[in-house]
Amino acid sequence: MKTIVFLGTNKSGSSREAIRAAERMGYYTVLLTNRHAMLNQPEQFPEVHRMILDNLRDLPRLRQKLRRLQNEQGLRISAIYSCLDSHVHTAALLSQEFCGTPVSVEAIQRMEDKILTRQSLQGTPYSPYYAVHQPDDSLDDMSCVQADTLPLVVKSPSSAGSKDVLLAQTDEQLRTHTRKLLDKYPEQPVLFEEFLKGPQFLVEVLVEDGNVHLVAVILQEITDTSPYLVMGYAVLPTIGRQFLAKLSQAVEDIIEALGMWRGACHLELRLVRGAWKLIEINPRISGGAMNQMIKAAYGIDLTEQTLRLWLGESVSMSRLHSNDVFTRFLTVEKSGVLKKVTGRNKAWRMPGVVDVFIKPIKGQYVTTPSSMGHRYAYVMATGRSVEEARSQATAAAAEIQFHLRM
Repeated sequence: MKTIVFLGTNKSGSSREAIRAAERMGYYTVLLTNRHAMLNQPEQFPEVHRMILDNLRDLPRLRQKLRRLQNEQGLRISAIYSCLDSHVHTAALLSQEFCGTPVSVEAIQRMEDKILTRQSLQGTPYSPYYAVHQPDDSLDDMSCVQADTLPLVVKSPSSAGSKDVLLAQTDEQLRTHTRKLLDKYPEQPVLFEEFLKGPQFLVEVLVEDGNVHLVAVILQEITDTSPYLVMGYAVLPTIGRQFLAKLSQAVEDIIEALGMWRGACHLELRLVRGAWKLIEINPRISGGAMNQMIKAAYGIDLTEQTLRLWLGESVSMSRLHSNDVFTRFLTVEKSGVLKKVTGRNKAWRMPGVVDVFIKPIKGQYVTTPSSMGHRYAYVMATGRSVEEARSQATAAAAEIQFHLRM
């Protein structure tokens, strides 16, 4: 029986949709998870044919578990896959080892570590100024930082989803933020990066034997203050020729410098005074609503195409249609226990709306945002233009209200 093993999933978003895609493709799906709650709710995951509780950070134990699965009668593992930050490299390593999966494991590792990413891009026009503070360096001695470089973004090299990303505008803030991250991750260095201003774009990419496919280009709307959450996404179905040429060149140069010849990734880039600068790159499809956005815009299921890439098959980037799509995310202004959510049905009935998603359930504690994980709902809409799609998604999102018990 052809099988795809998944390392972890969220209840919703791209990681969950990848499992659904595998089932549609005719594969037996096995989910290895470290979440007890999921194991106790198998009926909520009908696309998962077998769910196993395990420690996803214990590589020898995972190898042992996979050997057992391989030895089961009729069970043939075709790929091991994950699109969760903490497990992408592990899945790629194991899939190459057990299935001969043709993916760029070393490039994935470089992309997951933001310091390795910066080192790989050193000397290119795409990397901003950066410096590294080692755990043993004195906080009184910031000699690694050049004079007159503030403000700086202070981050963990393994940060994801705006978590552990801070802005230092003064020397005192630089020391305070560095101390905070060293206290949280005492064995990790701290990365300082130039604070860049300009519009920010997310680019979804598949790399097939060195051929770089730009699947989608999305303009991001980001909050003005830390933790710099992306609250809006505009999928751009048509892009000016000169703009696209420069963007494509930047993406291809970055991917070549990082050594990826086969795999999936997404880049976040800022256009700074006419030049592209890489904010970060991640070796997976974006989470959350990204797969749904691309399907609404182009009819392409990126999770399915990524799995085909992982399986050594050819991918298809043919667009079934071309729509202007905007997705508006919501957070809460106060923390508390969720009593109810109102306005969902009204939002669904608004013009252009194609998807409404509410993440928390009644009785769940919700909090004011400190990372992307604290976005609790979204509304996705199409329109005759990006501006109309944005207006319709924003109007529909305004109907959704979270009622909390403090």
